Amino acid sequence: MDKLELIADQIREKFDLQTAARDKALSVSRTLIQHCSKAIRAVHRDDAEGMKEHLTQSAILAKTLKDDLLNDHPDLYHTGYTQDALKEFVEAEVTCALIKNKALVTLDELDVPHATYLKGLSEVVGELRRRTLDELRHGYSEECERLLTQMDEIYAVLVTMDYPSAITHGLRRQTDIARSIIERTRGDITVSLRGEHLEKKIEALREQLEAKEA
Repeated sequence: MDKLELIADQIREKFDLQTAARDKALSVSRTLIQHCSKAIRAVHRDDAEGMKEHLTQSAILAKTLKDDLLNDHPDLYHTGYTQDALKEFVEAEVTCALIKNKALVTLDELDVPHATYLKGLSEVVGELRRRTLDELRHGYSEECERLLTQMDEIYAVLVTMDYPSAITHGLRRQTDIARSIIERTRGDITVSLRGEHLEKKIEALREQLEAKEA
C-alpha cells in the first residue's frame, strides 16, 4: 500500500491536465458556435463580408480544438460539447456554400468525424428552408427549386445511413426531422406556384373582359 499515494498523485496529475484542457475546450467550443451562428445569420442577410469573416474564425477555432487543445486528449475531443460545436461548424460551412451556389464543402476539407459531418449536414436542411421561405416572400422562383433540390439530395444521402445509433450518434432522428422540413417546404413552394398561376389566369381574364367592353 506504500505505492498507493504515488499512484494517486499520478492520477491527480492526469486529471489536472484533462480538466484544464476541458475548460479551455469548453470556452473555445462556445466561441466556435457563436461564430458559426453569426456566419449563417450573415449569409441570410447577404452580408458576404461578415459571412467570410466568421467562417474564417470558425475554421481557426475548429482546428485549435483538434490540433492544439485536444490533440493529447482524444476522449475529450469526442465528447458531446466538442462534437456539437463541430457539428455547428459543418452546418455553417455547408449552409453558406450552398446558399451562395458554391460547391459542397467536403468531409476531408472540414476534417471532422463522419457522424458529426452527417449531423451537421442534416441541420443544413433547416437553413435551406429558411432561405427558401425568404425567397418565396418575393414569389416563386427558380432559386426556390434549386434550394429544394439541394434539400432532397441531402436527405437522399442521409436516409441511406441505416446504421446503429451508437455509430451515427442519433442521426436517424435528425433524418426524420429533415424529411418533415422538406415536405413542408415542398408544400409551401407548391402553394406559392399555384397562387401565381391563379393570379395570371385572373389577370388574363380581366384583360379579356376589358377588351370586350372596349
